[in-house]
Amino acid sequence: MWRNRNVWIILTGEFIAGLGLWLGIIGNLEFMQEKIPSDFLKSLLMATGLVAGIVVGPYAGKITDQTSKKTVMLWSGLLRAVSVIFMFIAIATGSVWWMLAFFVFIQISAAFYFPALQAAIPLIVKDKDLLQLNGVHMNVSTLSRIIGTAVAGILLVLLPLSMLYIGSFIAYLGLLILTWFLNFEENNDKPSAKNSDGKTSFKDVIPVIKGLPIVFMTLLMTLVPLLFLGGFNLLVINISELQDSSAIKGYIYAAEGVSFMIGAFFIKKISDKFSPYKILFGSSLLVGLSQIMLYFADVFVVTIAAFLVFGFSVGCFFPTAATIFQTKVPKDFHGRFFSFRNMLDRVGFQVVLLLTGFLLDFIGLQLMCILYGGLTLILTVIFYLKNKQFRTAKMEN
Repeated sequence: MWRNRNVWIILTGEFIAGLGLWLGIIGNLEFMQEKIPSDFLKSLLMATGLVAGIVVGPYAGKITDQTSKKTVMLWSGLLRAVSVIFMFIAIATGSVWWMLAFFVFIQISAAFYFPALQAAIPLIVKDKDLLQLNGVHMNVSTLSRIIGTAVAGILLVLLPLSMLYIGSFIAYLGLLILTWFLNFEENNDKPSAKNSDGKTSFKDVIPVIKGLPIVFMTLLMTLVPLLFLGGFNLLVINISELQDSSAIKGYIYAAEGVSFMIGAFFIKKISDKFSPYKILFGSSLLVGLSQIMLYFADVFVVTIAAFLVFGFSVGCFFPTAATIFQTKVPKDFHGRFFSFRNMLDRVGFQVVLLLTGFLLDFIGLQLMCILYGGLTLILTVIFYLKNKQFRTAKMEN
């Protein structure tokens, strides 16, 4: 796998793009803290971009299955770079509306790029290498987040806010150039990818999901960590305000990121001893525990410990889920499936983001974390019992 040029292009591109992404995210948080006092309004602004991604999702899935995945990645990468221009205008004018335009266009870009990337990965390496590549890919993404947030924090102190977006723009151009050098075989004309009329339909992926119980259950399980991830940035802002410390933001991102990398690094060894379902359910329980720990978010040590637990759990969870999807779903449905999953994630993110903003304004951080943690544990137990019931029925048949 490590002799494959495409693997190195994907990983290098992910690292560079991740730097650009997190420079932009920290810039967004800083801009919103200056311009928008309400957490709910912040969440509403971010959710608007997610809606745009959901709207174009079905079209993105069809296009990914019908055309070259590399071409989709190139055009979406170009749109991502262009979207940064709106933030330059937002900073120059002090207008939140231009930031809204930035959120819309960058989410549309993501709606095309990430399904195409997930569909391309199984075409680059063999199935036996997928879990390892997914783990490494997510580790590279996490490493870029740690470095990106650290660099962004330094730049905010030393330079104007616009410099963060200049770095982000350069990074996105770098990703675009690297994507151009990808070279892998594609076949978008397989009969199974089309319906009886010979046309590709986004709806065709629904029966495929229903016919694969392991995929359906894993898809539902991926919604559980969203209770934490959906409002992650709002949580970080509120913990920073609760502890009256700007530095805690960097510590949180670093702790969660390093712990994620450890989980993703050891997932290959863990997968040899435990079934994918045990890994998913165990990781989900740890997510709930980490949320409950944040009831003590005013204590520095407990806060960092909570994010360490969360990082490790999702570091095990997401590579396992990604590998299940890439190996169990037929390749000629990958574009539509990953677009569907992307849409599902966006809907979940949007709901959790708005709910988090609302709850932070009305009941506060600590009570909200208890509520989310309890809900996560309940959902995990329900999914576990449903899965056990299904497997028992399957054995009897």
